[in-house]
Amino acid sequence: MAKLIKNQAIVDDAWQVLTLAEDQRAETVTVGEGQWIVPLSVFLAQPALQQRSDVAVWLDGDDEPADVAPFLAQLPLVAVRFPKFSDGRGYSIATLLRSRHGHTGELRAIGDVLRDQFDYLGRCGFDALQPDADRYTDAQLEDALNSLTVFSEPYQASVTIASPLFRRQRRAA
Repeated sequence: MAKLIKNQAIVDDAWQVLTLAEDQRAETVTVGEGQWIVPLSVFLAQPALQQRSDVAVWLDGDDEPADVAPFLAQLPLVAVRFPKFSDGRGYSIATLLRSRHGHTGELRAIGDVLRDQFDYLGRCGFDALQPDADRYTDAQLEDALNSLTVFSEPYQASVTIASPLFRRQRRAA
């Protein structure tokens, strides 16, 4: 079973991520039984999926967060896919989901997420980090989890901390 970091702990994950092959269409792809995270295009194209409690949605960098906003309250989780570590659009999507659209449920980073990014992913609003399968051993995930406590105070403002450090620090006049 796959593992991920969720709410500052390493947990087993039963969710499966559905990706479309080149010959598959969003309207006709079959989503089987079990817990599935499907692309936004599939979720929107198949209204029956919108009624299932075992179906979640993932957004790609070019998806519009507002398209999933009407469904946020009913979705068990929302994932944002990072196709490669250098694609930073997922940070903006997470920030918009949390700040503009008020998403309070699980927000998961999936795909090519690296240990070096875990801290800022959390500060953008992600509470679950799911690297590609077989990217890290259990020991490496444990080390990554421990590294999240290295910095006691971030300098920049973010979704989780509204003010930058210089505004939070009291200084004598």
